Amino acid sequence: MKKFWPWLRLVLALAILVALGVRLGTGAFLDGLRAIDAFSVAAALAIGLVTTVLSAGRWVLVARRLGLSLSLKSAVSDYYRAQLVNAVLPAGVLGDVHRAVNHGRESGDVGRGVRAVFFERFAGQIVLIGIGLAVLLTHPAPGLDLAPDGTTAGLVLAGLAVAAVVGWQIGPVRRVLVHTLADGIRLLSLRTWPAVIGLSAATVAGYVAMFLVAARAAGSDATIAQLAPVVVLALLIMAIPVNIGGFGPREAFLAVAFGAAGLGAAQGFTTGIVYGVLALIAALPGAVVLFLSRRKTEKVQVVTERLGQPREQELALAR
Repeated sequence: MKKFWPWLRLVLALAILVALGVRLGTGAFLDGLRAIDAFSVAAALAIGLVTTVLSAGRWVLVARRLGLSLSLKSAVSDYYRAQLVNAVLPAGVLGDVHRAVNHGRESGDVGRGVRAVFFERFAGQIVLIGIGLAVLLTHPAPGLDLAPDGTTAGLVLAGLAVAAVVGWQIGPVRRVLVHTLADGIRLLSLRTWPAVIGLSAATVAGYVAMFLVAARAAGSDATIAQLAPVVVLALLIMAIPVNIGGFGPREAFLAVAFGAAGLGAAQGFTTGIVYGVLALIAALPGAVVLFLSRRKTEKVQVVTERLGQPREQELALAR
């Protein structure tokens, strides 16, 4: 089953998109593509630059606290490349895996490099969940009833506790948990976590701004108060690992949420399409990073080969 899971995720995402197309018609999809104009493209690139720098700064803080060297310039380049890879390849996390392993190798500690990226992304998700709960408690989304007694949160925490206990019984998992816990404790410093939370909150604000640009481009005249709870839920839905370049569950949720809010299911679907395209455009600078990295690698190979030629000639003469 594990071998087929990546393909199953793609099939499920494709099935969701096909079902939405059948239900809402292809017009909503085409409207989304036609809605993208020069202003939305410029806004996407600008917002993408800001959120990438903020996220890269968060990664730098976490990595340095764990004893790894990482400059902001390198972090921004690697983050852009990771975002592009995440957007165009299945699974949506391969870019993060690459930057984690690559940075770990360059720093001489792959395990700690991977944990740095894990904590950096984990911090972003925790802040997103916190902001999402705050928004939903003050501006409930239509059809969503948060348990006021904290039952939902309790069940989630209980599930995480059970998973941790089960994982502790497995040797390799236990060793990973020990190292992860140790590094996690190192991050509990007043010099680190307030800044990490602040950068994460600012990044979430950038994602929300991108959604608002997408909604306006798609023709929605909904107020920010109407869109806020829907947007934060959509950001959480996007974490579900069943998508094609981010498309799938996000569009399904937006169609349902917009319909429940009286904004029109087709409008929600179109907004999701516009957001997906704008997010891809925002990640396009990663293509420049990939190109420059390839050129640099080729130059290094050429220099290495040239330096090796005299030695090879000496060996030939010696024979």
